[in-house]
Amino acid sequence: MAVTSQQQTIYTVSRLNREIRTVLEQGFASLNLTGEISNFITPASGHWYFTLKDDRAQVKAAMWRGNNRGQRYRPENGAQVTVRARVSLYEPRGDYQLIVEHMEAAGEGQLKQQFDELKMRLAAEGLFSSAHKQTLPGVVHRVGVITSATGAAIKDILTVLKRRAPQLEVVIYPAMVQGKDAHLQLIDKINIANARNEVDVIILGRGGGSLEDLWCFNHELLARAIFASKLPIISAVGHEIDTTISDYVADVRAATPSAAAELVSPNSSELYNQIQQQLNRLANAFKHQLSAKQSIATALEHRLTLCHPRNQLNQQTQRLDELTVALQQAIQQRLYQYERRLNNLTPRLMQRSPDRKITQASHQLQQLQGRLTQTMQQQLHSAQNTLAMQASRLESVSPLNVLARGYSITKNEQGRVIKSIKQVTQGDLIVTELADGVIQAHVS
Repeated sequence: MAVTSQQQTIYTVSRLNREIRTVLEQGFASLNLTGEISNFITPASGHWYFTLKDDRAQVKAAMWRGNNRGQRYRPENGAQVTVRARVSLYEPRGDYQLIVEHMEAAGEGQLKQQFDELKMRLAAEGLFSSAHKQTLPGVVHRVGVITSATGAAIKDILTVLKRRAPQLEVVIYPAMVQGKDAHLQLIDKINIANARNEVDVIILGRGGGSLEDLWCFNHELLARAIFASKLPIISAVGHEIDTTISDYVADVRAATPSAAAELVSPNSSELYNQIQQQLNRLANAFKHQLSAKQSIATALEHRLTLCHPRNQLNQQTQRLDELTVALQQAIQQRLYQYERRLNNLTPRLMQRSPDRKITQASHQLQQLQGRLTQTMQQQLHSAQNTLAMQASRLESVSPLNVLARGYSITKNEQGRVIKSIKQVTQGDLIVTELADGVIQAHVS
């Protein structure tokens, strides 16, 4: 039976390698290991192939293009690295290899662990809380820059400021941005800037680099100095993908030094547009106020015209004409109604034509005609009385009527009515208006 079983289980090389690959990939989870890179090649496909070794062994490794595309660290032969990888087998040759998913310099793993520990501790103390962060001033007149005096960061910052806001003053506090004691220089410059209080905002930064290059910006003492600063600080360390403790504790984080310069510098063309908009708003407001004042003046002039006695008299006359027309129309309407009633009754009377009823109806008709005539006379008399009263009232308020009764109006040369002898002096020319003319006289 053993021979038969052996005969039935015959592997091809491809099947064997495939099953071994399956066993390797399922048997080993993702693991971290460190070693030295050798035989590093990058073919046109974009994949990385290399050997990872120590002093007693070596293993082949591959890092596919999709994983190495976002890799900041650029490996080279002889470099010590730490990788996260899974174990696999290259079936065509039967070589087992590592499929690398992440790579960093060997020392960065420990630095990253220190970074994470410090980040958690400072966050627990509240150094990253937005409640403690200062807002940038609305208008910046002078900018302080703490960085290397010869690095690319200061050149980028000055280029952006010169282009966007050449009127801004820049105070440079030169300091080391890399090395063992760099954090002490950065702290010293922050303290100097606060003591002098000569700038509105501070840009703290440098260009990109590895985690080890940027490590001075992850120092706890620097983080506490940034937190204690009375001046607002913008952290602009490295590139957009770089993150340091300074970025978390600063009042504002900029992706790059150039971005920090843009934050503190208003665009000159934008300022011009804002000023132009304000001027337009001012001009429109002035036009609106002028139009409103002109409307008020027109309304007052109209009210003054309406208050003139001639206008009042004309309005009363017009009202009298309206009442007269309304009275005539009312009389005509009433006559028309009675006539219609009479016309309606006549056919009915004719239809019921017994002589007695005709006589009674004739008598009744005479009575109705008499009442109608009497009513019309009363209505007409009442309307005439009303008209006479209105005319009398209108006549009584007429200034000309007052003058006709013997009264007069005395005015000075300016046309003002004289109501008291205190308003004239000897020699003044006065004008007296009577019903039929005007008398000019001098006061003696």
